Amino acid sequence: MIGSNAFNYINILDKAADASWTRNQVITNNIANVDTPNYKRKDVEFQNLLEKEMLGEGSLDKKVANANLNSLTPNVYTDHVSLSYRLDGNNVDIDTETANLAENQIRYYALMDAMTQEFSRIKSVLTNN
Repeated sequence: MIGSNAFNYINILDKAADASWTRNQVITNNIANVDTPNYKRKDVEFQNLLEKEMLGEGSLDKKVANANLNSLTPNVYTDHVSLSYRLDGNNVDIDTETANLAENQIRYYALMDAMTQEFSRIKSVLTNN
């Protein structure tokens, strides 16, 4: 994490990428436990935290510059809400998990691309006088 509010956009992208990486690990763990009796799927909450941090008055630039990065920590939770239609009590649906994994991987690569582009812009500004 870069210690200046001027780089909060990159810091927020970094936090989002970390959350996406964590979610990738959680989803692959769900897939690995698809046949484990009484296993309850897990997921990661981050998007709601980010939305909450970006709410309020003012421009998005100001919200990003003043964001509390400590509040943007992904939360892994156990999904007890999803109904289990299986007799063994497991609530993992392999089709849903593989779709979630594909969506999450696309999100992760998009975040990596956005960070790369932002660093390229900063490098361009610093090298062109």
